[in-house]
Amino acid sequence: MIVRSIIVGLMALGLGACGQSEGPGQANQNGHTAPSAHTISINQKAAQVLKHLDPMDFTEAQKGFIARPKRLDILGPDGVSIYDQNAWDFIQGEAPASVNPSLWRQEKLNNHYGLYKVRDSIYQLRGFDIANMTLIKGELGWIVVDPLGSKESARAAMAFAEQHLGKINISAIIFTHSHIDHFAGVQGITSVQEVNSRQIPIIAPLGFVEASTQENVMAGIAMRRRTDFAYGQLLAKDERGHVGLGLGKQNALGSLGIIPPTAIVDHSNQSMALDGIDFIFQYTPESEAPAELTFYLPEFKAFCGAELVSRNQHNVYTLRGAKVRDALAWSGYIDEALTLFGEADTFFASHHWPIWGQSRIHDFLKGQRDTYKYIHDQTLRMANSGLTPLEIADELTLPDSLANQAANRGYYGTVSHNSRAVYQAYFGWFDGNPANLNPLPPVQSGEHYVQALGGDEKVMELAQQAYENGEYRWGATLLNHLVFAQPSHQDARNLLAKNYDQLGYQAESGPWRGIYLTGALELRHGYQTKETDLGTAKDLILHTPLSSLLNALEVNLNGPKAQDLSLNVQINFTDINKKYDLWLENSVLHHTLLDKNAKAGSSNAQLDISYDLFINVILGKAKLKDLLFGDELSVSGSTLDLLRFFALLDTPSADFAIVEP
Repeated sequence: MIVRSIIVGLMALGLGACGQSEGPGQANQNGHTAPSAHTISINQKAAQVLKHLDPMDFTEAQKGFIARPKRLDILGPDGVSIYDQNAWDFIQGEAPASVNPSLWRQEKLNNHYGLYKVRDSIYQLRGFDIANMTLIKGELGWIVVDPLGSKESARAAMAFAEQHLGKINISAIIFTHSHIDHFAGVQGITSVQEVNSRQIPIIAPLGFVEASTQENVMAGIAMRRRTDFAYGQLLAKDERGHVGLGLGKQNALGSLGIIPPTAIVDHSNQSMALDGIDFIFQYTPESEAPAELTFYLPEFKAFCGAELVSRNQHNVYTLRGAKVRDALAWSGYIDEALTLFGEADTFFASHHWPIWGQSRIHDFLKGQRDTYKYIHDQTLRMANSGLTPLEIADELTLPDSLANQAANRGYYGTVSHNSRAVYQAYFGWFDGNPANLNPLPPVQSGEHYVQALGGDEKVMELAQQAYENGEYRWGATLLNHLVFAQPSHQDARNLLAKNYDQLGYQAESGPWRGIYLTGALELRHGYQTKETDLGTAKDLILHTPLSSLLNALEVNLNGPKAQDLSLNVQINFTDINKKYDLWLENSVLHHTLLDKNAKAGSSNAQLDISYDLFINVILGKAKLKDLLFGDELSVSGSTLDLLRFFALLDTPSADFAIVEP
């Protein structure tokens, strides 16, 4: 497979959907230990915040309920479950000691699923995937907003809606933004042929196609691995394992697709009529997503906040890995929405449940606006006073007026890692301390720390004392050094896993919980995963800009192996009439689009291949070596040089260690 990272990167977009992973056993056979007395005490204190949180959340989460399936278990293309909403049915009653009570409250709210009436002509399907699908009744049919993240989940949601609303004739589709959980299910509810034949308008923000297929394409392998941690893909679903992500339960990991938009939103206050309904769009790029929009329906006084706002603090930096987002611009867009759509008395979004009443909507939007701006402004204030990212993260807290609103709490993003993202956006990774300019890598650092502390037995003694005192962060720091210095030290691994258990149980953030508990799981059992079926993404990758695919190919060049080599290959994509020149120089691979009439010139080899076949090679459905002896492609020049060229490209794997060397 030439560039596996292309597909894995696409599948890791947005929430990082990348394939169903398996942990070793169910019903907490993951090996997570019981909550300690320190954790029980900390979570009891954390429960004090619940008295400040608005009980109307539970009323609004259930308002407009029509029906839910008795069992919601969605099967993927291979007949294996990709999303089982009922797996979280254990989340009832008071929080167990192994879950932060505030996170438990959020996940009880996220457990509401089914078909809901938001108001006349507006319905939502919630809990069929991590995101919501919204249906708006037009004059002739239905406008679909955000058709979920897989074909299978979208198909199941639409089928359930039709049981209660009758046949749904799609009259328009809106993609609110470029994260995969909001568009990749579109081919589960319609097809390219139907869109073309019926001329169904598809609305998206400017830059949607590029952002939806490019963001993190080149970093896909590392992102996929980190996604397993941040989204708890490996964890059993129980009170010591996965309870939810704060933003929703989990993403449905099925087949992916996309249909290019037919109309673009590129500025705020942009008006458009769809199936007799007037829309006013707001353009909000480089906020929660590189390409994003919100919209207002004047007829219904209803505002769709997309994912610009949600019922939790979002990520300025997402822990699966992505470029940091602009917290100041994000806050500014929310303020603009207040100005543009201040008359709204109904709010709904791409995640969570709606809000009704103008004053409640205003309070919610102001709280979201000021949360991001407070983190931005105070991070810079403290940085300008000389504080480092870790110091800011440890000291910064939201004022009570914001912290006592559940929608601003760190169920997904947190003040801690969002403040570090703001610091990174302005100052980068270096905190200014010379000791941190060129530190030792983890293994060497660990070896020196263990030696300095008096050897592994002394480290274990100190770490055991830290664990008994409830100093889990310090214990994790000590033991991390020992595990990196001596990865086979089983007692160190086990004690580090116990520290991670307790930190996970205390976490208010779903992703923080996932990271800690997955780290504990892998220390005990090693890394286990099920291979991703990359073929499920073909309909998506076919719409990826070809230059992006070639960029990903270039990233996989093994520079040291290419040292002192000079090669030039031309690839002619016969079915799309495009020809690219790829050349190797200074151990760097470049590409450029050639004039279609360009001669072969001095290239080492020329490959004539259809784009579709090229994609099959990328997907591993066809092998280049085998194709060379058939008639599906042709090679002129040196076949040996062509094979030498592709042999320089690594096939990256996500099977790399995180909690050990």
